[in-house]
Amino acid sequence: MVLDGQRDKAEGFLEPVARRMIDVNPNHVSWAALIVAFVSGALLYLSFDNHWLLIAASVAVLVSGYFDALDGKIAKMAGKASRRGDYLDHVFDRFADVFMIGGVAVSAWCDPYLGMLALVGVLLTSYMGTQAQAVGAPRLYAGLLGRADRIVLMTLFPILQFVALQAGQGSFVLNGLEFTVMEIMMGWFALVGNLTAVQRVIVTWRAMSREDP
Repeated sequence: MVLDGQRDKAEGFLEPVARRMIDVNPNHVSWAALIVAFVSGALLYLSFDNHWLLIAASVAVLVSGYFDALDGKIAKMAGKASRRGDYLDHVFDRFADVFMIGGVAVSAWCDPYLGMLALVGVLLTSYMGTQAQAVGAPRLYAGLLGRADRIVLMTLFPILQFVALQAGQGSFVLNGLEFTVMEIMMGWFALVGNLTAVQRVIVTWRAMSREDP
């Protein structure tokens, strides 16, 4: 799943709202996205004792992701795009990742070591993308696990966990090891996130090799 390369297809959902909010400061929308991300992380953390919070968390993740895409669209349409706004957006995205994925990582849904690996994978993926830009290579969105992918998965898997619980199957056993649905998501983040980070390192290295004498 690589949804970051499909951003143009989201224009139909963003442009009408952005036009109505053309006078809103894009940074305020960025703040709203961050606050909702924090709420989603808190809901995910608390959802082990109240399973209905999984649905609320899923909605919060989706709203945060939408706001995160909307701020940039408003900035471009209003002619307010700036380096400071872009920088703020990247900073808030990383905090949002920590809030949302960290909410699962420290919860009873997930083994803490798996949660740590998932956080490392996600943060390294994002870092390698922006670091490519910092050294003069194009900003990288390539890879198996971009931010759009994470938002979709973090919207979908809490719902799947809730459905599994309602069906009386909140966890699964594989080779004697028990996994919750949320741990399957975190395992994917841990594995594919780190692979994506390595993939971006290789792409950037090759790009620089062609430029260096």
